[in-house]
Amino acid sequence: MGDVAVGARSGHDGEEHRGHPGGQDVPVPDGAVNSGDGRADGDEGTPEGEPRAGTAAPVTGARGPRQSRSFWKELPILVGIALVLALLIKTFLVQAFSIPSDSMQNTLQQGDRVLVDKFTPWFGSEPERGEVVVFHDPDNWLAGEPTPTPNPVQKVLSWIGLMPSAEEKDLIKRVIGVGGDTVECKNSGPLKVNGKPLDEPYVYPGNTPCSVDDQGGQFTVKVPKGYIWVMGDHRQNSRDSRYNQSDKNHGMVPVDKVVGRAIVKAWPINRWGTLPVPDTFDQPGLDRQSSAAASLTAAPQGLAAAAVLPVALWRRRRRNDREVTVTGGTSAGEL
Repeated sequence: MGDVAVGARSGHDGEEHRGHPGGQDVPVPDGAVNSGDGRADGDEGTPEGEPRAGTAAPVTGARGPRQSRSFWKELPILVGIALVLALLIKTFLVQAFSIPSDSMQNTLQQGDRVLVDKFTPWFGSEPERGEVVVFHDPDNWLAGEPTPTPNPVQKVLSWIGLMPSAEEKDLIKRVIGVGGDTVECKNSGPLKVNGKPLDEPYVYPGNTPCSVDDQGGQFTVKVPKGYIWVMGDHRQNSRDSRYNQSDKNHGMVPVDKVVGRAIVKAWPINRWGTLPVPDTFDQPGLDRQSSAAASLTAAPQGLAAAAVLPVALWRRRRRNDREVTVTGGTSAGEL
């Protein structure tokens, strides 16, 4: 019998068997059986690395299933991201503070945790009457007060904003007067702002709105622009603006010392609640003095502009008629 050429299919579609037209059956020698390794007896002549007849060529470059990263390897990354986010939130948005004293009772109790809005001041918002604000010590108001020594864990938690910082000397009080206001206390009260008496239901039960003493409880002050006048709700147990009138700011708190407004009592959970501005600060006429002062400030500017405009137009027309060119700046006496 003549030699029979048995070709091996390469696995490429459309390629013909070597020595035979494509699609023609290839005879198999009698007695050929499949071996355990998937190779038919009689295929010994197939070179190594060449695909055998009837098998597909191996696919090269294919990747196996991607192995998921271990949870313990991802945990440090997740913790790092959480710390960065917490630090950003503390710096620009909200920070937690602890109440260390009784000066704001009963609005705030010692040990309460409040959340302070630090976001709105970035857009130029300034403290308003009735708000409870946290501020840096303006001029040694906390002299003689003990400073707690935090442990390493507390330092880390305070650094990321989950605990108040023991190193920063901050206070929390209620804003009573803002720039331009006149605040006064006579006898036991009521407390007056711009001549309007305040109804203060937030004052600690049993306290009078004004303290009758010769250390600062009786006063009449004018709040300068860029400052606020603050008082504690526990009037007879609060070292606030009244009792710091001998400092360099005369008891006022510079606005740039304000950290932000306390908006929520967050802890303990049974004391959770918001800290809204009391209705007494919305009474009609409370802003009258400030508005009048603003009008007086704006009026001269408006009158000046009205008087100057015709003169400026007349001078411009004269200059154009004479075709005079002025170089090197504006000469003395010109607008």
